[in-house]
Amino acid sequence: MIRWFLLTCVLTLCSGCVFVDVKTPLDTDLNRTQLGSKEGRAHSQVILGLIAWGDAGTQAAAAQGGITTINHADMEVFSILGPLYSKQTLVVYGD
Repeated sequence: MIRWFLLTCVLTLCSGCVFVDVKTPLDTDLNRTQLGSKEGRAHSQVILGLIAWGDAGTQAAAAQGGITTINHADMEVFSILGPLYSKQTLVVYGD
């Protein structure tokens, strides 16, 4: 009984430890969201939790897509083996 409990706790705490590929909206009113005709992306990356680079900011994403008015944004997270490698991408939509 205790083994199953411990195994359940470990699996719950390690959820997503091996591989993560998640996309999340950054909007609170999704039923009224209009994406627009353009899309821009900006990302940052981390290796071993020690080395990080990139600009995943709203301004960088809008500039990459040639967007002057942002209507919506999504966040994409990709990770392999927890802190071994991860990439965060901000995706903005607008005109």
